Amino acid sequence: MHPSRSLAAISAALLLAATMPQLAQAREIVGFSDPYSSGTVVVKTNERALYYVLGNGKAVRYPVGVGRRGKQWTGTAFIASKQLRPAWSPPAEVKHDKPSLPDVIAGGSPSNPMGAAALALSGGGEYAIHGTNNRLRLLRLHSHVQCRRARSL
Repeated sequence: MHPSRSLAAISAALLLAATMPQLAQAREIVGFSDPYSSGTVVVKTNERALYYVLGNGKAVRYPVGVGRRGKQWTGTAFIASKQLRPAWSPPAEVKHDKPSLPDVIAGGSPSNPMGAAALALSGGGEYAIHGTNNRLRLLRLHSHVQCRRARSL
């Protein structure tokens, strides 16, 4: 191959790799010095990470998708319920943006954005930490923040 073509091919590959969304890495145990007790779940939106606090300065970190600026939930809640294969009803804001969505998407359906499991948060049932059927959606900013998407919770 001609040297200039090799350089062009390498440049194109590097550019493509740099602009592709990063796939989320598996969970990992990390140092964690924030003042939370073991068993606490902490979502750090700016890091796009969920931490499950183990105690003794350690936590399990998971990559997550979060809402875009202005669509991010903040506050304190507790886990109100744990659900396997949850059905999903798009909130009014989502239905407004995507009127073609059905009123309910059955649990286990490939088109259900909730994935295989969800942790519903207190405060009325609009927010949940849940899985995803689409690994490419992890670590992205999402238009709606009714959720925190995570892999292998």
